[in-house]
Amino acid sequence: MEEKKNYFDTENLEEIYKDIIDIGYFNEQVVGAYNNGTAEEELPADIYTARSIIPAGTGALRDFSYIAPEIPLFNSDNCVGCMECVTECPDTAILGKVIPESKLEEELNKIQDPVKREHLRRQFAKTTKYYDVPKRKGIEPGLFMIAIDPTKCKGCAECVFACGDHNALQMVKKTRENLKTYKETFEFYTKLPETPKEYIQDKVLADMMLAGKSLLYVGGAGSCMGCGEATAIRMMLAATGFVYGPENIGIVAATGCNTVYSSTYPYNPFRVPWINSLFENAPAVAIGIRARWDQMGWQHKRLWVIGGDGAMYDIGFQSLSRMLASGMDIKVLVLDTQVYSNTGGQSSTSSYLGQDTKLSAYGKEIKGKSERRKELAQIIMMHPDVFVAQTTAAHINHFYRSIISANEYPGPAVVIVYTTCQPEHGVGDDMAMHQARLAVESRAFPLLIYDPRKGETIKERLSLQGNPAVKEDWYVHPKTGEVIDFIYFARTEGRFAKHFDKDGNPDEVLLKAQEDRLKNWRLLQELAGLR
Repeated sequence: MEEKKNYFDTENLEEIYKDIIDIGYFNEQVVGAYNNGTAEEELPADIYTARSIIPAGTGALRDFSYIAPEIPLFNSDNCVGCMECVTECPDTAILGKVIPESKLEEELNKIQDPVKREHLRRQFAKTTKYYDVPKRKGIEPGLFMIAIDPTKCKGCAECVFACGDHNALQMVKKTRENLKTYKETFEFYTKLPETPKEYIQDKVLADMMLAGKSLLYVGGAGSCMGCGEATAIRMMLAATGFVYGPENIGIVAATGCNTVYSSTYPYNPFRVPWINSLFENAPAVAIGIRARWDQMGWQHKRLWVIGGDGAMYDIGFQSLSRMLASGMDIKVLVLDTQVYSNTGGQSSTSSYLGQDTKLSAYGKEIKGKSERRKELAQIIMMHPDVFVAQTTAAHINHFYRSIISANEYPGPAVVIVYTTCQPEHGVGDDMAMHQARLAVESRAFPLLIYDPRKGETIKERLSLQGNPAVKEDWYVHPKTGEVIDFIYFARTEGRFAKHFDKDGNPDEVLLKAQEDRLKNWRLLQELAGLR
């Protein structure tokens, strides 16, 4: 009689995993059939679909090069190595790498074609950050490369906005010829060695994505062009992987857009263990996993729950609250889109007053959502000894500091992230970063960090650092003199468009929404000891 395997035997996890799924078969036969369009007719119902298993990182095999007519073009002469384009890309379609000058020459000399060799040489920038500074420190100067993966790029142009005034990126039309060049360039990038650690500055948090151990979201997910959620997930994994390593991370994903685009069979963008759960009980599932990990002596592993408005603000709020009360070392990433994007754009308790959504549509009698927004951060502060941060992926340092601090905190921690949903907010595909910044500037979504380790009082624990004009009601743009209030923000988004008349004047409902945002901001100021 065959001996039954013990699937709790932690000494033979690699062997057990191979027994559960044949990666080679899955990638070649299953993913291959989906890629060539024959899966529906040819694939049998197998043990993998029966178990709802998708191996790690299969999204890397997905090709989106047919999605958009344009693709970013890199101009190395203008690049400063800020890494913002690499950080903000929601699809892991644009990556950076630093190579020592001599090593690059060695690799380029292997290229026989002089035209191709010169093209590849032009993909490397001589920046102050990676060339001049290391040289002054007695380290061999490094050359910085930006590589665009045409099979992952959806053409959202978020990277172009992130690059800003540097003008190192611009969108160009795709052709058969330039797609071939992009693929060859990216292939050269993948064959280069990893960025040496001496070029990765610990104090420059954006540099984390230069390390291979930080690239734990491979792209190939079915998210919308420019999705604000995907960038936040990538950054959370980058910050966690950089410090703890990919082998020490697990994810419990609550039902929502994130589970749809990250597990559309057979494609999965994660290079870490993950499980999908219903949105009302993801934190409860995490409690069970954490308890088992702790039994196994895995206290050092980081466990993250990912969920949106339904999972954390509404139907799953009780599960979240119970998890926080447990005091267990579990971290939560809340993807706050202020709307149920996954199920067609209904309002949630994180939606703003007056917001035009399904189930709170703008009409003659009721002009959008009639309830005030629930402030999850303040509610979480009232739980005993829970770390909470409110941040955006556009505020790169604040976001990374929030994730790093949450991981270090010896107990439950929640990081709430403003995540632009382009279709439901009524904004352009390249606007996630812009709208997140504006949400902070207009007090629609203030930045905050509440750390119980800082003291006994709320004033000591709560920091509003990172918000503009932190002691004032509203931020005033230093160049234009415009007051950046909630109405200014609302003018830029389709979900509030019906509240303005033909002359651009806001109605009473929108004025009440602005009053609500100001009350919330003043309350935070008071709690932080600034009023």
